[in-house]
Amino acid sequence: MNTERSQVLYNEAVKLMPGGVNSPVRAFKAVGRTPIFIESAKGDRITDADGNEFIDYVCSWGPNILGHGRPEVVEAVKKACEKGLTFGACHEGEPALAKLIQKHFPSMEMLRLVNSGTEAVMSAIRASRGFTGRDKIIKFEGCYHGHSDGLLVKAGSGLMTNSIPSGAGVPQSFTDCTLLAGYNDPSSVESLFEKYGGEIACVIVEPCAANMGVVLPKKGFLEFLREITSKYNSVLIFDEVITGFRLSLGGAQKYYGVIPDMTTLGKIVGGGMPLAAYGGKREIMECVAPLGSVYQAGTLSGNPTAVAAGKATLEILEQNPGIYLALEEKSARLEASMKKAGLNVNRCGSLLTAFFTDKPVENYDGAVSCNVKKYGEYFNYLLENGIYTAPSQFEAMFVSFAHSDEDISKTCQIIESFADRK
Repeated sequence: MNTERSQVLYNEAVKLMPGGVNSPVRAFKAVGRTPIFIESAKGDRITDADGNEFIDYVCSWGPNILGHGRPEVVEAVKKACEKGLTFGACHEGEPALAKLIQKHFPSMEMLRLVNSGTEAVMSAIRASRGFTGRDKIIKFEGCYHGHSDGLLVKAGSGLMTNSIPSGAGVPQSFTDCTLLAGYNDPSSVESLFEKYGGEIACVIVEPCAANMGVVLPKKGFLEFLREITSKYNSVLIFDEVITGFRLSLGGAQKYYGVIPDMTTLGKIVGGGMPLAAYGGKREIMECVAPLGSVYQAGTLSGNPTAVAAGKATLEILEQNPGIYLALEEKSARLEASMKKAGLNVNRCGSLLTAFFTDKPVENYDGAVSCNVKKYGEYFNYLLENGIYTAPSQFEAMFVSFAHSDEDISKTCQIIESFADRK
């Protein structure tokens, strides 16, 4: 595979940006090569700067549930651009998108649009602290909730990929109020509440973890979190930046039937543009300025072009409920081929991860037992055969509605041939 142009671009980029990238996992360090630079994308395919075409299962890390360049979404963005790129003021698209989100996430009685998942989570935690008057939070090992200071503790995703136990540059005082529990381990949560119960503002969790690879909640785990947070009058936050509008129109909370106090959304909700949202119970959100004293603001929040992309995407999902059945079928085929190839697979809807370990992966410890070198071999084999997956063992494989039956079949064949190679 010729990557000469990508290498030239990378050599230039490393002089200008840390590692030559704007997000660490893109550096491809974990898979033993330098990154490819993408030139264009359409449907389920991406093309790099050297003209190599790949079937794409990164899908911009989840937003492109409909595939790249969905015509209705692109047209909506073009129309919005013609009216102006940004106003820094209110416009009619904001309440229209908020109403559409709330329709499918009724637990979000009030919500606010922001620019990224990191910003949404940071703001939701601040609102929870302001509402409860408490400082401590509980997060889970291996769950990633963005790169804000208080959450970079065993945070999964890029930190695991690059073997960083916790982020440098974060004062100890910023993480003193962050309590760590084990994912799928109710006893670890219970012990923290027994010790700190009256000080815990919130519990934040990925209802289906996807940043240490895909790790499903055990039966009863989410229900337990709902019960214990209610008992101690703490706020339960579902980080649905990945699962929102991916597992179902109503996200993981509808998929699993457990309703949180607050929700954070990102990725799909922006339709491929920088947009996210946080919201929840009215009494919590009324603590946010200008109604309350919890401050949060953003010049580009509710950006009209991003709102247009998000609204168009959600309307397509809403009007075509068969999309989720199709995603389930496509993903199940990939899962079956992975298992046929002898891989250890976790799947939840259209999220999958092939783990290179013999252990069941049910938590952070199971994830870190993986053979990352072996995953690198798998990644490179797929890439050389025209399949683009996450350049990290600790990320999800995303399936889109645009993945054709033919391309799913081709992918299955290549995955199965990985086990047969000499």
